[in-house]
Parts: sequence; C-alpha cells; structure tokens
Amino acid sequence: MHDCNVFSSFLVHVTKLEKAMPLPDTLFCAQQIKIPPELPDIMKQFTKAAIRTQPRDVLQWSAAYFTALSKGEPLPVKERIEIPSAKQKMDAGLTPGLLKVLHKQLSAKGTVSVAELKEKWKDLCLPEEQLEAILQLDIFDEEVEWLKILALGCSVLGEDPEGGAARIPYETFSFLYCYLASIDGDIPKEKIKAFLQKIKEDADQQSGMVLLRNFQSQPSTQF
Repeated sequence: MHDCNVFSSFLVHVTKLEKAMPLPDTLFCAQQIKIPPELPDIMKQFTKAAIRTQPRDVLQWSAAYFTALSKGEPLPVKERIEIPSAKQKMDAGLTPGLLKVLHKQLSAKGTVSVAELKEKWKDLCLPEEQLEAILQLDIFDEEVEWLKILALGCSVLGEDPEGGAARIPYETFSFLYCYLASIDGDIPKEKIKAFLQKIKEDADQQSGMVLLRNFQSQPSTQF
C-alpha cells in the first residue's frame, strides 16, 4: 500500500511538471531541416581522403583536414593507399606517402618554423620521437629549410618509392645529395663532383630530370 501511495505521488509531480513545462509550439520535421547543397560532396571527399590516408587518430586528422580545407591550404591527404610490405610493421611511422604529403604542404614555403613542422607532423598522427630523431641529425635553429628535412626524411625511410618512374629535377637532386653527403662526411668532394657530373649528363638527356635508375646502382649514393 505504501508503494502505491509513493507511485501516485510521483505521477502527481510528473503531471505538474508537464503543465509547468509545455512542449514547444514549433516542432521540426524533415521539410524544415535544410541541408547545404555542398555538404554531400564535402563528406564524400572527406571519406575518400580518410580511406586513402588511413590516419591512426581519425579525430585528430579530421580536425587538421577541415582546418586546412577552410583555409584553402593543401590537405593532409595521401594520393593513394599505402600497402605495408611484408617486412614493414603496421605502425611504422613515416612512409613515402606521408612524406609526400608534408612536401606538398611545406615545399612552397622554402623555410618553415620547427613549430609548424611539428604541427603538420602531428596532424598526420606521426610519432613525435621520430621527428625529434630526424632533427637531431643536423643542427637546426627555430627555422629550417624544408628540403633539408625532406632529404633527411628520405634517408631514414630505407625503402624504394612505390608507383611509377620516380623523377626529380637535377637542381633539387644536387642540393639534396650534397646536403646528405655533408651530413655523412665520409665522401670526398672530388667524388661528389664526379658523381653529380655523371648524373647531370643523364638528366640533360631526360628534360633535366633525374630518374631512379640514374643513381640507384652508384655506390656513392649509399650514405
């Protein structure tokens, strides 16, 4: 009997609350909700980008994606899905595809701050300790030349590039090679000069571009 009285009292209080808080006059229906016409395409492109890039932290990467999209900046998106090789760990950090994304985002600036570099690195969900290890390979201030970071990034990948014929302008290749040679410190200057002369001869016959086959078998390229 006591339980019945408690329940009855509860119903009375609910009824009073309903009278004190009536339902809103306006009820929304499907016809009243307007979807921006560009939204479906934005979400479609975002989904494709996420599938190609396969970020480790979807929320963190998504924030970077939409921030770049709103500012009209290059997106943190791979051109294609990278399939790990049999000897590669699933969580290997930097990959050729991700390094290419960074190059697309930072190359136009020439010189970038270490803070911005770390921000872009984090946007791609890459391990911070890997970037710290790369920065320790040389003496950098608060500003760094992007091409030097690119060269050091290539040197730690230890993999052949995937896809079709890789090519790079001779001037860029010469800069990267000389920089890595200076970091290595064991290659004589005359050997560097002779090697680059041979590469330039090949590049002159290839519209100024250096192909992977031009230097792949040369012992001087092994740092």
